[in-house]
Amino acid sequence: MTSSIPVQGHCDPRFQKVRDLFQQSFDAGSEIGAAIAFTLDGELVVDLWGGHYDKERGRPWERDTLVNVYSTTKGMTAICAHQLIEQGKLDIDQPVAHYWPEFAAGGKETLPVRYLLSHQAGLPAIRQPLPAGALYDWERVVEALAAQEPWWTPGEKHGYHAMTFGFLVGELIRRVSGRSVGNYFRRHVAEPLGADFHIGLAAEHDARTSDLHGAFGAAPPADAPRIEGPLGDMMRDMQDPTTMTGAAFANPPSPPGSVNSRAWRAAEIPAANGHGTARSLAQIYGVLARGGEQDGVRILETSSIDRAIEEQAFGPDAVLGQLPMRFGLGFMLRHDMIPLSPNPRAFGHPGAGGSIGMADPDAKVGFGFTMNEMKSGLVGSAGAFGCIGAFFEAI
Repeated sequence: MTSSIPVQGHCDPRFQKVRDLFQQSFDAGSEIGAAIAFTLDGELVVDLWGGHYDKERGRPWERDTLVNVYSTTKGMTAICAHQLIEQGKLDIDQPVAHYWPEFAAGGKETLPVRYLLSHQAGLPAIRQPLPAGALYDWERVVEALAAQEPWWTPGEKHGYHAMTFGFLVGELIRRVSGRSVGNYFRRHVAEPLGADFHIGLAAEHDARTSDLHGAFGAAPPADAPRIEGPLGDMMRDMQDPTTMTGAAFANPPSPPGSVNSRAWRAAEIPAANGHGTARSLAQIYGVLARGGEQDGVRILETSSIDRAIEEQAFGPDAVLGQLPMRFGLGFMLRHDMIPLSPNPRAFGHPGAGGSIGMADPDAKVGFGFTMNEMKSGLVGSAGAFGCIGAFFEAI
């Protein structure tokens, strides 16, 4: 099978292997449409896109095609929180209830801000069953989280707060700044950098926004072989909203295809519904990789970045079937399961289906990958990691 639409864009000749691997993903049929970008010390050295906007392969993926990047959004939300920490408006060791008094319910009166950012709060899921559509009702979700008792003693373990991370951290951002996450991010990150990334997407962008094809977390076929062990348990729990893992991903429920709806795009779901380009991710993370400043625009101080990537938790994840996860404050950190870079201080965030954003402060590299065909993993796609490996070989 050969690609009917060649890869387009710019690629420094040093990184021809990256271009070749990216092209191969279309030739092999492993991608419908995708984009990939790298910055090196602030320079956009790889900016490629290819394939198709639609599953029928009738419309090409364009330079400015947007797509939902699921949990890659968490890194953007974390940047907002760290700006407020840097300004002294938010203290990671203060109780959340200091800023959000209602949060003290359920024995959470001393739970510190740090635990929200590091997935240690014990609030990965909402116990109270919520109806379809509640995901778009900010007040309803944050009220349920404020009232809830933790699933475990906060700080004793960590578990991926797949959807609740955005509401928990986002409500702190709203309480402290007076702005919603999407509004704050636009004013203080996206607009200063000219980055085409959105948390809460205006309808004017729908015409250039690709649908996601395939559904993350869909039930396996009835004849699929049974997977044993912790991974199999996690996959089965994801189909059962009465379990902690199932509720983490499916309460409130989202009907099939809702991720492509106007309601989903318009809402601010700061853990999961950011829409952007690979270029915007590489651009934003590229600034963080350079110590937080570029062309006179400072997003974070270097000391804030250093604090953000201090390891907070590493080991078996209580939500993700005991898979080993490593968290800083709002960012995933490099380890063998998530090889963001060969360098140990790399950080960023992948999203369900395969998208990734990454910064490597040692090599001054920013990276972004977006695609519209959902893969099965939670922590990026093999194709994207292959391109990362080829890039670092060239430098």
